[in-house]
Amino acid sequence: MKTINELQDEVIEEFSELDDWMDRYQLLIDLGNEQAPLDEQYKTEQNLIEGCQSRVWLQADYADGLVHFQAESDALIVKGIISLLIQVVSGHTPDEILESDLYFIERIGLKEHLSPTRSNGLLAMVKQMRMYALAFKAKTI
Repeated sequence: MKTINELQDEVIEEFSELDDWMDRYQLLIDLGNEQAPLDEQYKTEQNLIEGCQSRVWLQADYADGLVHFQAESDALIVKGIISLLIQVVSGHTPDEILESDLYFIERIGLKEHLSPTRSNGLLAMVKQMRMYALAFKAKTI
């Protein structure tokens, strides 16, 4: 299994092949469209991420010591962003998620190319994923 950093490096490589930001946005939209839809039972108030302008539901499950994320958003680019985050951190241990430095966000230029509200939403998604990891870690101690 690949480490979080190896997965981040793959994302960076994929995005670095695209010079134009319109192409990068298109890649994000494609990633969002490829993501399996979230089961209706998980589209609850409890799973909505606060701090996002669009609606984003994040479901976390814990099995065999690993955290698995699923998500959905009603905005295409946001759906792409959350699918990138899932690609990088899902399927890892709570400790790996908590200790990870998600440097790919800066390296692919996401931070500087997102509107301030989307940028805040991105931070809220990362924070929520870390909170789930922390909760699962606390349960196992």
